[in-house]
Amino acid sequence: MKKMILATVFLALFALSAKAQSTPAPPTVNSTLASEKADDIRQRTFDLVWRTVRDKHFDPNYGGVDWEAVRKQYATRMAEVKSDEELHRMLQQMLGELRQSHFNIIPPEVVTPDDAKEPPSGSIGIDLRMIGGNAVITRVDSGSRASAAGLRPGFILEKIGESTVEEIVDSINKRDEPEGRKNLSKVRRVLSSLSGEPGSSIKLSYLDHNDSRHEAAVARERLKGELSPSFGNFPPQYMEFESKRLPDNIGYLRFNIFMVPIMDKVRAAIRELSDAKGLIFDLRGNPGGVGAMAPGIAGLLTTKQGSLGTMRMRSNQLNFAFYPQANPYNGPIVILIDGGSGSTSEIFAGGMQEIGRAVIVGERSVGAALPSYFQKLPTGALFQYAIADFKTPKGMLIEGRGVIPDLEVKLDRASLLAGRDVQLDAGIEQLRQKSRAVK
Repeated sequence: MKKMILATVFLALFALSAKAQSTPAPPTVNSTLASEKADDIRQRTFDLVWRTVRDKHFDPNYGGVDWEAVRKQYATRMAEVKSDEELHRMLQQMLGELRQSHFNIIPPEVVTPDDAKEPPSGSIGIDLRMIGGNAVITRVDSGSRASAAGLRPGFILEKIGESTVEEIVDSINKRDEPEGRKNLSKVRRVLSSLSGEPGSSIKLSYLDHNDSRHEAAVARERLKGELSPSFGNFPPQYMEFESKRLPDNIGYLRFNIFMVPIMDKVRAAIRELSDAKGLIFDLRGNPGGVGAMAPGIAGLLTTKQGSLGTMRMRSNQLNFAFYPQANPYNGPIVILIDGGSGSTSEIFAGGMQEIGRAVIVGERSVGAALPSYFQKLPTGALFQYAIADFKTPKGMLIEGRGVIPDLEVKLDRASLLAGRDVQLDAGIEQLRQKSRAVK
């Protein structure tokens, strides 16, 4: 499974934005030849994307979509394409006809180079979610520029730079896709608007705990995590990992993506927390990553061989089997998920839930769990395409449905303003109850 990648990389597409077009120079012989060459590259790119879906989609009926008709529809638009950026947008629209996750065009300008030593852009140090239609800050990193500027959980972002949040997410509202995916897209679009060159500043307008409006210029800083090595055509990804002991000897692990270097950190943390009364895996906002890591982690937490589910390709299927490792952790487990949990996060949470090994707390996950490959296109962009669907041990499709928590707990602004994480609190209480029941 070396090439199999489970990740919601479509989030990177939000770096694509409309750019001012300069007045074209008068054509010359060289520019005409260059234009003809560019047109040929774009045509080969179009053909490759369409043909790959035709030949490798896990469903020969493409979910009821007439893929031949789609080709004819979009081929007529090729003459209007004047840049790679326009082509990439059009191809993303074409893939959108499938109405499935993990079919994406990732433009070269947003792909982290294989030889990069650190994340290419900076952050102000916050996370957020859409709550009641508002972009509400859910986490402010300690010691971050956002914290120094006075931003706190529960505050509502209204404006970023010269654009209101409503303007930033407006085009997403018009998409014909499930509401959960649209909400996740809005979150990622807003977060993308906050990122930029480390050392640069972004002007924000926000509402505080009293709904008083404030403005602040917040400097971006380099991310504190590290970059993973590339994995096949899957480019390097920013990784962050956290583990600690909570009160009552409850272990807590949080990581933002499933990448191979994270595995050693997870293994070491589980061993270190072997005497904990319970473990909490916080997968909120984790979009997925390397699929093989899900059964690998399950093997650290189970005493019997089993399966987290099955992926079905066009001609065969693969079982996500896990095998107990030496001295696995036997205590109770809670997994926190929300609308930002996708792909491998859903495979791990859904499988652990159905085999009865973990209690799932939080909000329904995004429902984007199709195993996929990455392919380099002639334009330099990356093409992510699904090669299988995925079913839980009990045969439930996660795609379009998501993982439904055993205990649903929604974030609310009032709790965030009060400094409470109600989802984490609920997970801790679940483990406390189990601990009391054992005594």
